[in-house]
Amino acid sequence: MNPTITIEYCPKCNWLLRAAYMAQELLTTFEDELKAVSLVPSAVSGQYSISINDQIIFDRKAYGGFPEIKELKQLVRDQIAPDKNMGHSDSKTHHQ
Repeated sequence: MNPTITIEYCPKCNWLLRAAYMAQELLTTFEDELKAVSLVPSAVSGQYSISINDQIIFDRKAYGGFPEIKELKQLVRDQIAPDKNMGHSDSKTHHQ
């Protein structure tokens, strides 16, 4: 079964558009590998995290900011489709 990505964002910080943009990019890039991308408003102020099947792969507070979309796609790819070629945005070194 294909994985589900959850983006939990702080609505008080107005991060819905950022979350929607990231969801769109992930759905476009991984349309054959994903079941869904879900956007979840957080009750915790300042929260922005991304998880695959409930395993957090990115946390804004731990990371110290937001990832570039290229970095996020590489994080997701490394988890769900490690052999997928990302074309021009691919990197030889992947986050583990």
